[in-house]
Amino acid sequence: MKIIMVVAMSLDGKTTKWRRSKIYEWTSLEDREYFSKLLKKQKAIILGRKTYDAAKTFITSASPALKIVLTNDPQKYRLAEKPGRLEFVKDKPRRLIDRLRSEGFKTAMLIGGELTNTAFLKAGLIDEIWLTIEPLLLGSGHGLFREDKSSIPLTLFAVKKINQRGTLLLKYRIQKISYE
Repeated sequence: MKIIMVVAMSLDGKTTKWRRSKIYEWTSLEDREYFSKLLKKQKAIILGRKTYDAAKTFITSASPALKIVLTNDPQKYRLAEKPGRLEFVKDKPRRLIDRLRSEGFKTAMLIGGELTNTAFLKAGLIDEIWLTIEPLLLGSGHGLFREDKSSIPLTLFAVKKINQRGTLLLKYRIQKISYE
C-alpha cells in the first residue's frame, strides 16, 4: 500500500503559525485549491487528532473518502463517527495500514502533525512526501516531524511553481534502504 504524506510548510520549516493550528490562515489560495482538489480524489485519508480538530469542517466536507483519525481517546469522538466515512481509532500505524490493505485500499493520504508523521516515518510506512513550501518565514511553530536522529534519503521527482509569489509544490520519494 502506498502512503503519501501531504503537508504545507513555511520556508523556515514550520507547519503551524506560532501556536495556532489553522493552516488556512497562512497558506496561499493556490495551495488551498490544490489541497481541496487532492482531497476529492482520495479514497482513504489518515489524520492525527490535532489535525482533525483544526480542520474538521473543511476535511469532512471536502472529501467523500474514508477519513481515519488517530487518537488516544476514540470514545471521545463516538458521536462524530460515521462508519465507512469518518472513524476514530487508537491503532498503531502498521496495524492501521494492514487493515486498510485488507479492505482493498491501494493508496492513503497522510495529513498529520509532528506526532503522526513521525510515527508513520519511524514505522517505514511513508512512500512519498508532497510538500508545499510557502514563501513565508513564521519564526516559530511546529515542524514536519518530532526531533529525531534519523537520516532518510529522499529523491525529488516533481517540482511545480503554483503562484507568482513563489509557492512551490515539491514531490519526493522516500528511498527504501535495505540493510541486508
